[in-house]
Amino acid sequence: MDIGLMAHDSKKELMQNFCIAYKRILSRHDIYSTGDTGRLVEDVTNLPIHKFLPGQLGGVRQMCAQIDCNQMDAVIFLRDINEPESGSNDFLNVIELCDVNNIPVATNIASAELLVLAIERGDLSWRDLYK
Repeated sequence: MDIGLMAHDSKKELMQNFCIAYKRILSRHDIYSTGDTGRLVEDVTNLPIHKFLPGQLGGVRQMCAQIDCNQMDAVIFLRDINEPESGSNDFLNVIELCDVNNIPVATNIASAELLVLAIERGDLSWRDLYK
């Protein structure tokens, strides 16, 4: 499966810890990420990550393009609603495009854990048919 990772600055360490905890599951999938988040996760997990540009430099738009073309199977986007850019159209587009394309999206650590465990169980195998 193709899994997208994004995290606001205040959630990047949480994303790193999440990916360390679920490295075994994530290692069986293709991981895509905005630049800074991808680099930080790659540094602590040694997982190969396809990195887009940093979020504010176009990485969010690159992720949106992948989602819009139905090329992501799941997205984990750890958001901080108190960050100034959290309400920007680019970030909101990620969630809206996931909704339009029936791509599961997790926006906090609790839903991220549910999503990655569902991927492990094969609950998202329908995505292969949907593509």
